[in-house]
Amino acid sequence: MISGTPSYVFDSFALLALFRDEVAAGAVEDLLRLAQRGEVRISIATINLGEVAYRTEREFGFERVEGVLGKIIEYQIGVVDVDRALALVAARHRAIYKMSYADCIATALAQRLGGSVVTGDPDFQQVEHLVSIEWLTRDE
Repeated sequence: MISGTPSYVFDSFALLALFRDEVAAGAVEDLLRLAQRGEVRISIATINLGEVAYRTEREFGFERVEGVLGKIIEYQIGVVDVDRALALVAARHRAIYKMSYADCIATALAQRLGGSVVTGDPDFQQVEHLVSIEWLTRDE
């Protein structure tokens, strides 16, 4: 993390909200604008990116996935590969908390980067004592 630059880790919820044009899309766009100006850093783990890709393909088809991946580059979202240390921290979280392994990866990455997870997924309430959560509004 660049000293003094806030760091945000996107859970799949954030990008799916953006690409589905859900209620939370505006808040995600605001963060992306800040990132393009260099005021914040945004990252996503490869596992969470894969989740965005498969859910997008199921809902909209493969062509839409290609567009989404292009937007990841355009928005300058840092894609972080999952290494052994990150996988094992996430595994520890998964053993303790009732949340998906992908959510545990996002939590572990936010811990590593000293950042906040950006999500609307209520499962993250379990780890608010471990990492800061930037809550997004959920569609009703």
